[in-house]
Amino acid sequence: MEIHDLKLLLQHHLTDGLVTVVGSGLSCAEGLPGMGELATHLDASVTSGLGGADIDRWNAISPLLPTKGLESALLAVPPTPGLESAIVARTAELISERERTIVSEVFSRKRTLRFTRLVRQILKPPSGIPIITTNYDRLIEIAVEEAGLGVDTLFIGNFAGELNEQESRLSFCREVTIKAARVQYRYRPRANVFKPHRSLDWYHRAEKPVRYSGNLDLQRLIITPGLNKFRNGYESPFDRHRERANSAIDRANRFLVIGYGFNDDHLETHLTPRIRNGVPTLLLTYSLSDNAVKLVKECSNIIAIQFTKKGGVAGSGVFISGVETFFPKIDLWDLGSFVSEVLEP
Repeated sequence: MEIHDLKLLLQHHLTDGLVTVVGSGLSCAEGLPGMGELATHLDASVTSGLGGADIDRWNAISPLLPTKGLESALLAVPPTPGLESAIVARTAELISERERTIVSEVFSRKRTLRFTRLVRQILKPPSGIPIITTNYDRLIEIAVEEAGLGVDTLFIGNFAGELNEQESRLSFCREVTIKAARVQYRYRPRANVFKPHRSLDWYHRAEKPVRYSGNLDLQRLIITPGLNKFRNGYESPFDRHRERANSAIDRANRFLVIGYGFNDDHLETHLTPRIRNGVPTLLLTYSLSDNAVKLVKECSNIIAIQFTKKGGVAGSGVFISGVETFFPKIDLWDLGSFVSEVLEP
C-alpha cells in the first residue's frame, strides 16, 4: 500500500458514529508521568507520615515494582486503606504538578495540545463528541475548550459543582423552537467526556461527589491501580461515567483509540467484545500492549499504528488485517503527526 492510499483509508475512518477512547499514552506524549515514573515517585515518597503496618505493606510492594510494574505489584500485594489513601495523595501530587506546567503553557499560547488539533478536524455531532478517557488529568477537557467547544462532564457549577447529568446537558442548550407541534433543541457544539475511573478535580463533600477545578488539601476521588480500581469503580460518580462510557461504546459505529493498552477491566467488558464483533477500529499508540497485539492479530477490522524502527530508520508500523507494513520517516502513531499528515489541509 502506498502512503497516499493509507491516508485516504485513515480519513474515511473518521466519519459518523465515531467514539474516541483515550489512554495514558496521549498524556505521556504531552509530558505527564507514566506508570514507571509514578512508581518511582511513590517508592520515594509514599511512606512519609505513615504508620508501621502501612510501611510494612509498602515494603512488601516495593521490591516487586522493577519486575512487575506498579499495577501488577498492587494486584499481588493489595495496599492497606491507609497506604491506599497515601498512594492517591502522592499520585495526585505528581500528576497535578506536571499538569499545571502544561496548562500554563497552553494558557499562555505557548503550545497547542495534540487533541485540540484533532477535535478541530473531526465531525461534531449535535449530541456531542463522545470521548472516553481512563486518565486522571484534565488535558482532554482543556484541549476540547481550546478547540472552541463546550465540555459536558455531567457536573454543573464551578465551586463544588454537583453531579447532575440532565442540567449539565441542558446548560449547553442555545435555542428552543416548536415545529409541527414538536419541540426542537439546538445545542452548543460540545464534547461529552466520560471518565469512568477518576479525575483530579473530583472530591467528596457532605457525602456527595463534587467537582472543583482548583487544588484542595483534601482526598481526591481517583482510583489507584490494582484490586481497588475495580471495586471503587462502582461508586458515584464513577458508576454514572462508566455507564455513559459503556453506552457510547455500545452505540459506536467505529472507534478511534489513542494511547490505550486494553488493560482496563471496566472498559474491556464492552469495548473489546464490540471490536471483536467487527466495529471498525483505528488504534494509535507508541507501542502496542500485549492485549492490543492479540486483538490486532485476531481482528481484521483493526488498523493499528505504532512506532517502528527498521534498519536504523524510524517510522510507523501499520497493521491492516494483521499484516504489518513499514512506512519510514513518518510518525503516524503520534496524534500530532497523524493530524498534520492525514487531516489538516
